[in-house]
Amino acid sequence: MLHLLWMFIVGIIVGAIARWIMPGQENIGLVMTGLLGIAGSFVGGFIARLFSKPADGALVHPAGLLLSVVGAVLLLYLWGHFAH
Repeated sequence: MLHLLWMFIVGIIVGAIARWIMPGQENIGLVMTGLLGIAGSFVGGFIARLFSKPADGALVHPAGLLLSVVGAVLLLYLWGHFAH
């Protein structure tokens, strides 16, 4: 249970950094910012998988903070581009 809470807190931080880098009129609250950060982490993991091999048996590569933010910014861009 603490793992999920920690993942959400880090997701909020990643989502907030992504929204700071790419400001816009996205009216999303704290929960959606956290989900954006979590989804950005998965996207960042898939991007990392393109450049290096993950550990044996892992579906995605651990993204780290930098690639998580890159993934969240990419998701924000796609959201702004296709949602409007």
